[in-house]
Amino acid sequence: MKLSIIGKMFLRLWFVTLLSVFSCLLHAGPAHEKFPNQLDSIDISTLEDGRVVVKLLLDQALIAPPSGVSLSNPYRIYFDFDQVSNELGKNYQSVEEGDLHSINIVQVGDRTRVVFNLSNLMHHETVIQDNILLISLKSVDDIQKNAGPVEHFSHNSSEKTLNSLLDIDFRRGESGEGQIVVDLKHAGTGIDVHQQGEKIVVEFIDTYLPGNLERRLDVIDFGTPIHMINSSMQGDNTRMIIEPSGRWEHTARQSDTQFVLEVRALTEEEDELSRRKRANGGYIGEKLSLNFQDVEVRAVLQVIADFTNLNIIASDSVGGNLTLRLRDVPWDQALDIVLQSNGLAKRQTGNVIFVAPSKEMADRELLELEAKQQVTEMEPLTTETFQLNHRRVDSISFEGMLSARGTINLDEISNTLTVNDIPEKVAEIHKRIKRLDVYERQVMIEARIVEATETFSRDLGARFGVKNISDIGNSRLGISGNVVDSSNLVIGEEVPAGENLNVNLPAAGAALLGGPATLGLSLLKINDSRLINLELSALETDTKGRVIASPRVVTAHGVEAIIEQGDRVPYQQATSSGATSIRFIDAVLSLKVRPLITYDNQIDMELSVNQDQIGESVNAFLPPAINTKQVTTKVLIENGGTVVIGGIFERNENKIVNKVPLLGDIPYLGHIFRNTAKVDNKRELLVFVTPRILHDKLSLQ
Repeated sequence: MKLSIIGKMFLRLWFVTLLSVFSCLLHAGPAHEKFPNQLDSIDISTLEDGRVVVKLLLDQALIAPPSGVSLSNPYRIYFDFDQVSNELGKNYQSVEEGDLHSINIVQVGDRTRVVFNLSNLMHHETVIQDNILLISLKSVDDIQKNAGPVEHFSHNSSEKTLNSLLDIDFRRGESGEGQIVVDLKHAGTGIDVHQQGEKIVVEFIDTYLPGNLERRLDVIDFGTPIHMINSSMQGDNTRMIIEPSGRWEHTARQSDTQFVLEVRALTEEEDELSRRKRANGGYIGEKLSLNFQDVEVRAVLQVIADFTNLNIIASDSVGGNLTLRLRDVPWDQALDIVLQSNGLAKRQTGNVIFVAPSKEMADRELLELEAKQQVTEMEPLTTETFQLNHRRVDSISFEGMLSARGTINLDEISNTLTVNDIPEKVAEIHKRIKRLDVYERQVMIEARIVEATETFSRDLGARFGVKNISDIGNSRLGISGNVVDSSNLVIGEEVPAGENLNVNLPAAGAALLGGPATLGLSLLKINDSRLINLELSALETDTKGRVIASPRVVTAHGVEAIIEQGDRVPYQQATSSGATSIRFIDAVLSLKVRPLITYDNQIDMELSVNQDQIGESVNAFLPPAINTKQVTTKVLIENGGTVVIGGIFERNENKIVNKVPLLGDIPYLGHIFRNTAKVDNKRELLVFVTPRILHDKLSLQ
């Protein structure tokens, strides 16, 4: 329904009155009070290394430097000064130094906020020198290009000191958005957020990543656009790569020591608007053409309002004339051009656009923030106790979730925690407990260590010589192997080894099997008292063996488990005084594993399998030798599957020939003048691993 002319005039009169009251509230009361400390001047300078130094002169020294809060889209850093009044006589200062292009100074109540408007992300550091606060700003791109030591603004240390990540948390928002919350050790960290293809890259400048946080988080089960979060160290920086899916948009904010990145899925309509934004340089409005000569700004705003059927409300302080000629330009781009050319800003709520000078708009938003902060500070506290069923109370971190007035008490005996805070914070903690206090799935890991050995050896030898049979009487010749010479041999009588032999190269005997098999023959009788004797010996051994060890262990998702079996071997160790003491060394079969169950029921495992055996000791005062076999790896296995994670194959092949020179080289006949030994040993070690996910009743899944 359209308003009549009288109705429109009444609405405009009502709005003017409202703005007047608002302006009076804004500039009256505490804003003109004098506080113990005052901001007197702001000076800006640029150093040779590209840093921009902002010098703030106050009447009195600050007890501690204020915390800087970094914002993106657009890039800003602001500092709040409590009990400090603005005595600059202005609320805006143009700079255009490096990536710092302007500064806003806004006082509301007993607080003054200094806002640095940036072209790109900048890292900041603060130093107090008497009643002067120095703020150093350096572009993140310059920091990343600097491969050498970084010179800190404070000059208190010649070495570079790194910040550190304390925790990485993931939450699902009320509207299904994914929220990544990063807690930092120190405030003021330089953070670069940019899109790289279909991924979001967050770079924490000069920030250390602890080993327990260097991991790949699969968060697809939360039902948000974010599927994977991968955190790793890149030089002195920590890099976080976020992998979303579908169509999405992201926002980032940093407050004190906490950084929050939010990724929200786009609807079909929003996706279409996003496409139009990309096609029109960020604007989505229908195109129009404007051609005015020296026309009032209010008149142009009225034309745009009629074209878009939106309600545009202009503050009383909006005025001035302009000349413009625009052809086929999106209406929202035309509106921005009109506003920027006259130092105006807009805020849209639904189908109502409010237009006012930028300074007035900033003051209004600051008042709204202060009002919300006062509500938080005055809201009554509530107390609630939570009983944890599956997690220990000290295993969940709530750092950064409490308000300034909130407290939390842990009772490890009853495994409960009591929270005393405003209802909003208590509700957030309740959601975190509900999400984290869940049953941890169990995994049974079985490892099989198979060691197969195969040994083969063959020894051939001969003894050859002339025998005087008159010494043993009755013309007897001893023959082993039950071979009989029918003329003058006695069965079973042995000839002493090596007696009257010209060639003595018998086969070597095995340690476990005894001597080799032998065969003795009389080849030729020279006369009545002498014989030519030949004794052949041979030994062949072939052994096979297999050793199997099968350690198994059950543990929870993400919890390391260790199982060991073996011996503790004692040995004596001498001290510097000459005394001895008994020490122990372990020779064990062990399995160490840390399993992680993925969203598709696969198991990502960090494994260490060890099989030790006691070797020979060098002497009594040194520990015995330990023959070790170890495999350390990280594998991804499907539930119930088996994988070979290690294999060692060893082969030892030797051939040894002992012979009589020249005679041993005679073809065929030379075999009786030489000894031959052949060894072929094989050893193979295989390690098999089979993980299985268990149900909550410890049955196989």
